[in-house]
Amino acid sequence: MFLFHIEFINGYTNLFYSIIAIFFMKTGITGATGQLGRLVVDKLKNRVNSSDLVALVRSPEKAADLGIEARAFDYTKPDTLGNALTGINQLVLISSNELMDRVKQHENVINAAKAAGVKRIIYTSLLHADTTSLSLGKDHIETENLLKSSGIQFTILRNGWYTENYTSSIPGAVAGGAFLGSAKDGKISSATREDYADAIVAVLTNEGHEGKIYELAGDEAYTLSGLAAEISRQTGKEIPYKDLSEGEYAELLTSFGIPVAFAKAIADWDVGVSKGDLFDDSKVLSKLIGRPTTPLSDSVKKALG
Repeated sequence: MFLFHIEFINGYTNLFYSIIAIFFMKTGITGATGQLGRLVVDKLKNRVNSSDLVALVRSPEKAADLGIEARAFDYTKPDTLGNALTGINQLVLISSNELMDRVKQHENVINAAKAAGVKRIIYTSLLHADTTSLSLGKDHIETENLLKSSGIQFTILRNGWYTENYTSSIPGAVAGGAFLGSAKDGKISSATREDYADAIVAVLTNEGHEGKIYELAGDEAYTLSGLAAEISRQTGKEIPYKDLSEGEYAELLTSFGIPVAFAKAIADWDVGVSKGDLFDDSKVLSKLIGRPTTPLSDSVKKALG
């Protein structure tokens, strides 16, 4: 009888801790001090207890203003990742911004997550990663395959371009009298970082997203000529779009102080735009976040201050 009571108590205790685990899941956010990561943290703090959030960053001291626990987390140091993931149930894996060794870094994180018992990973991939001609696609597909074979539940968010990738160039375009690129008349279905952050939060805080791959893009497609026209409309100045060859654009970017390899990559991505790599009219993103994505006009207005 005594043993029966012990077994009953142990069983009840295990059930209790299982329930606790369900309702008090810790979520780790990699790259939490980055532009996207900060938005994700801020939005999650409005939905869950701050004590259930962990910033996983290279420099924890830079995360002090986030108001959540911060742990040292360097994709390039696999031996240290496991301890940092202790107690983490859900992991937001914001893709590395390294162009050279990205897949290995992601593999380090996925392996550490598996060893630490992480139950679910939300990964930020690339729009149409499996068919894109963009050089970035290969790294993302390899990472997606690592996730699929890891045995960990996953949700893959294939993010299109950030609108800020282009609007950050607006002040320079206004000063120089033209918006420059090598995208021809390719359509861009971009969305803002805030739109993509809302998608991450929606997937984290709602059920039914396990095993899903979402192609995420803005509701409104535009060309760089259209962007230049919107800049002209809002400034009252004539700011045309000047299309350059891939080589010319890369050389120009290099003259602005951008490293050669990165300048070539940017010009190559613009060529991908001309091939339709960043166009998507499925409106999956707006359906996921429950609102229209941010209009281009709003982003231009913000960039102009």
